[in-house]
Amino acid sequence: MSQNPRPRLGEPGRTAVVVVECQEGVLGESSVLPALAGSADELVGPLSKLLDHARRARVPVVHATFAGPLGGSAEGTAPLWRTLASLTDGWSDDHPATQVLPALLGDGDLVLPRHHGLNPARGTELLPVLRGRGVDTIVLTGVSVNLALPLFAGEATESGFHVVVPRGAIAGTPRIYADDALKNTLGMLATVVTISDLTAHWWSTS
Repeated sequence: MSQNPRPRLGEPGRTAVVVVECQEGVLGESSVLPALAGSADELVGPLSKLLDHARRARVPVVHATFAGPLGGSAEGTAPLWRTLASLTDGWSDDHPATQVLPALLGDGDLVLPRHHGLNPARGTELLPVLRGRGVDTIVLTGVSVNLALPLFAGEATESGFHVVVPRGAIAGTPRIYADDALKNTLGMLATVVTISDLTAHWWSTS
C-alpha cells in the first residue's frame, strides 16, 4: 500500500509569510470590495494567530499592499480595473485605505506596497526582496482566491519559490467558489495545508 508523501512545508529559516492586501481599503470598513470583505470576515482571527506563530518561530511576515497608482490612473483592461479605478486613484502609501489591518500588523513586519497591476509579485520588489533574504518557501495568505493569490502563486512558482497555502488564512468571494478555487486552482500551484499542521511543523523544526 503506497503512502502519500509528506507535504513540503519548508524550513522556518528559509520561509516567509506573505499577507496579500489585508488592508483597510480592502477588508476594513472602507472596503472598495464589500462583497470580498464580507466573505473574509472570518479570516482575520485565524490569520492573526498564524502570524503570531510565525513571529515566534522567527519566520518573517511580509504585507503586500496595494497603495494606489501614485496620482496616475489604474492601468489594465480587466473589468476589475474599471470598477476600482475611480475608488483607488487617490490612494497613496500613507492613505488610511492602504494601511494593514491593525490586528495583523506586528513589530518587525515588512510592508511592501505596490502601485500597479493586479499581481502582487509581477514587476514588484517583493520576490527579489525575499530571495535576497534567503527565502525559498512562501506561505501565501490573505485575499483573494479570485485573482491576486493565483496570480501570485503562479509568478512565485515560475520564479523558483515553493508556495504553501494554509486553509483558513485565505479568502475569496463567494465562499463556495473560494473553496473550489483552493482545491482546483491554488491546489495545482501550491501545497495546501491546515494552519495547525503548518504551525506544528515550524515548532518541530525550529
